[in-house]
Amino acid sequence: MSMKMFRQFQKQMEKVQEELKQMTVEATAGGGAVKVVASGDQRVVSIDIDPSVIDPEDAEFLAEMILVAVNEAMEQSQELAKSKLGGLTGGLKIPGLG
Repeated sequence: MSMKMFRQFQKQMEKVQEELKQMTVEATAGGGAVKVVASGDQRVVSIDIDPSVIDPEDAEFLAEMILVAVNEAMEQSQELAKSKLGGLTGGLKIPGLG
């Protein structure tokens, strides 16, 4: 790859990465009782919890729902990144993109 091509590739990657920061995915658990929103660059943006599922006697159940929703949001975010960056990388294995 020539330096000119590399610079073009680098600029395209930076543009797509900026776009991913603006994109979000959403995952829920417990029938929507817990909702997690993550950005396309694998950052949790927000966690919403329905107050009706907050039971001081069963904090473990709430923690499990949060964990399920966060993991699902991260998987969706990674898939979004792979789909957006896949055309640029041409199948290259890039760390952090699965």
